[in-house]
Amino acid sequence: MKRNEQTQPSLLLLEDDRLFNETLTDFLEEEGYRVTAVLDPYTAQDEAFANRYDLYLFDINLPFESGLELLKKLREGEDRTPAIFLTSREDRESLLEGFAIGGDDYLRKPVDLMELRARIEALLRRREGRRRIRLGAYEADVVAKRLYRGEEEVELGGRLFDLLMLLVGAHGQTVTTDRILSELWPPEKEPSYGALRVYITRLKKLFGDRIENVRGVGYRFVEEQSDA
Repeated sequence: MKRNEQTQPSLLLLEDDRLFNETLTDFLEEEGYRVTAVLDPYTAQDEAFANRYDLYLFDINLPFESGLELLKKLREGEDRTPAIFLTSREDRESLLEGFAIGGDDYLRKPVDLMELRARIEALLRRREGRRRIRLGAYEADVVAKRLYRGEEEVELGGRLFDLLMLLVGAHGQTVTTDRILSELWPPEKEPSYGALRVYITRLKKLFGDRIENVRGVGYRFVEEQSDA
């Protein structure tokens, strides 16, 4: 199942058994996926923060911390990337915990490679049914938090995308600066007016006058008839 490079789904594989890791990588790449393979959860976390993936494939039993703990941290950081767990565990509690923290599927070891392929494809198909919003020349994927112009992704980052969706979701009404700061920054973090101004400037470079500064109040996204 070969795909051209632009349409190849990207997978982050975390498996500490080097030989099994290589086996899975070889198989998945042959099936047409782009695979980033790592051996420990800390490297996986760095990769997840630095890059966007279409799917996570995490072993549960790992050195330092489990795949369950890693996914929990990613979910707490608003990362909604679909995740499949690989596990040699037999206890029901681990599986229930995996689903409770946001796992989407699991496979028991030894893994049947054809079954793995089928489960990945099924999960990615469900993901393709995600909701998209047309914003003029752009299209926003509100689940994956990605913005596209045609087939090309526009790099925004999670907080900037959240700001865009907050403004778009107000349907032409002004969103106050206080509300923006309270929703974009968690309670334990000091909100940054300077960072907000930078975010607004970046959105204006994309959407021009549609990002409107309502002096002394906040900001609004000007709707157009062509948006659907």
